[in-house]
Amino acid sequence: MRIVGGTYRGKKLALPEDGHIRPTADRTREALFNILGHGSEYRTDEGPLPIGARVLDIFSGTGALGMEAFSRGATHITFIDNHVGGLKLVKQNISAFDAGRSADMLLRDGTKPGKAGNSVDLVLMDPPYNKSLAEPALEGLVEGGWTHTGTICVVELAAKEKFDCPSSFELLDERKYGAARLVFLKAL
Repeated sequence: MRIVGGTYRGKKLALPEDGHIRPTADRTREALFNILGHGSEYRTDEGPLPIGARVLDIFSGTGALGMEAFSRGATHITFIDNHVGGLKLVKQNISAFDAGRSADMLLRDGTKPGKAGNSVDLVLMDPPYNKSLAEPALEGLVEGGWTHTGTICVVELAAKEKFDCPSSFELLDERKYGAARLVFLKAL
């Protein structure tokens, strides 16, 4: 698996040796960032997301989504996962990309992320499929101060997984890519 765009395009990512982590497919990642790069609702003063953005990669696994955002101009990435093995991979990828000063890692339950030091501009969320974790995680982000009005959240779900948009978010778009579905939300 490689970074599909930006400064580090083509650079390989450290991957898990077991089946515990399911990284986001290259095709899905490329589609996600193309949508962010071309949609007017996904722009900030710095330009299209993730340029100049503070990013949260929650249920981060290998950190592929956060590293893709870093490659495409994000200024800071926070990775949250509850699996030590996943965070070890994230650490390897941060080191390989020389992103240490631009990244934090937190060993936490994605549905209970705790208090944020600063809110973020973009949330990239890839919870385990069919576990109904997205809604409580989104609510936990709002409660913890991770989001602000206008924060964009992209949630990867199984294509047929049930999802009820929490009242603190506006549903902007949904797209299916094989077995995956991307849901684009904006914090209110």
